[in-house]
Amino acid sequence: MSSREFVVLGTASQVPTRHRNHNGYLLRWDGEGILFDPGEGTQRQMLRAGVAAHDLNRICVTHFHGDHSLGLAGVIQRINLDRVPHPVTAHYPASGQHFFERLRYATAYRETVRLTEAPVAEGGVLAETSAYRLEARRLSHPVESFGYRLVEPDGRRMLPEQLRARGITGPDVGRLQRDGVLGDVSLADVSELRRGQRFAFVMDTRLCDGVGELAVGCDLLVIESTFLDEDVRLAEDHGHLTAGQAATVAREAGVRHLVLTHFSQRYTDPGEFERQARAAGFEGELTVAADLTRVAVPKRH
Repeated sequence: MSSREFVVLGTASQVPTRHRNHNGYLLRWDGEGILFDPGEGTQRQMLRAGVAAHDLNRICVTHFHGDHSLGLAGVIQRINLDRVPHPVTAHYPASGQHFFERLRYATAYRETVRLTEAPVAEGGVLAETSAYRLEARRLSHPVESFGYRLVEPDGRRMLPEQLRARGITGPDVGRLQRDGVLGDVSLADVSELRRGQRFAFVMDTRLCDGVGELAVGCDLLVIESTFLDEDVRLAEDHGHLTAGQAATVAREAGVRHLVLTHFSQRYTDPGEFERQARAAGFEGELTVAADLTRVAVPKRH
């Protein structure tokens, strides 16, 4: 199992189908688990995908339409039933606070876990850890909606040939990494920038500034493509994207791996989403998501 992977729990928009559960997605990131948009049935899909309540550290809800949030009640009760030993933080649009409270306390149960409510009122940085910075951007949908983005801090990659040329070996390498200088050798002399990885999660939205800001430079972009291009008018009216629009965003943003999801039940051929995405000029890795698909975050260049 990759230490950084994206697990698809459900891919249907609005209503589940015979083959697609309501939305639900888990990002594994260096021992942490971030659950995005748990729709109805997410708890069962977690079981099928081998995802435990103990794997969850954060829950990120983009907006409070049912296909993105009705599973919150079951997930929250499950993390308490299983006595998850660490705190869990929930991010969601602040305007939906009353919906979150209704779902959190939908039925009686015993609270055993510290669940921190962290509502999102504006775009910006939501949290910073040693492994990532979590950001949000406002999207364009009939109800308030936010997309999420993880950015790993940049680091340095040591260059063995430069270390050898300067006679730096063993514990001295660690000292140089820690202190930034060893004698007359600086860290920059024997290393190069290692760009941090980037991930973005973009659900229900029309094209807007926030979509591009979330997608720019992403190694892995998960984005809704509810409609095919011939139904672009419907997409605009209902606050959604087409496959071609999503792929164009990814191409212009320099995305390495594009994952399309959140498909309308009106379409029966998933391959058409890939064909339209390629027709829009996206040449990177492309996944048309199915339930229980697993996608590894691309390795660094």
